[in-house]
Amino acid sequence: MARIHGRNGALYAAVASGGIAGPVSYLDSWSLDGKTDRVDVTAFGDSNKTYVSGLPDAQGNFSGFYDTASDQLYTAAVDGVARKVYLYPTRADTGTYWFGTAFFDFSVSDAVGDAVKISGSFSAASDFIKVG
Repeated sequence: MARIHGRNGALYAAVASGGIAGPVSYLDSWSLDGKTDRVDVTAFGDSNKTYVSGLPDAQGNFSGFYDTASDQLYTAAVDGVARKVYLYPTRADTGTYWFGTAFFDFSVSDAVGDAVKISGSFSAASDFIKVG
């Protein structure tokens, strides 16, 4: 297993409902959070708190720069339909990625002296699976 640099990462998403996932242009970061629910089952006499594990979650964030030639993920955010999504740590190794379907949120920000930026989040609408 080798360490890799993040400069070649990618987020692929289907911009249209039911469409084929393609790379989202001009992103500079994405994250995937895979926390698992934990329920406190501490009982009388236990010497410390005790937990049982529940279902894993899959949520994440993305950010980058606004592209006037694309709807990017705005359409996905406003129509409320789950989209295919693929997260690649590096495009140099297309055999390692996470995928599933997700609901998206989208934000755009503009400021004097800065590029117009996009950001948003996604939440699993299906199982998220790691390949490779």
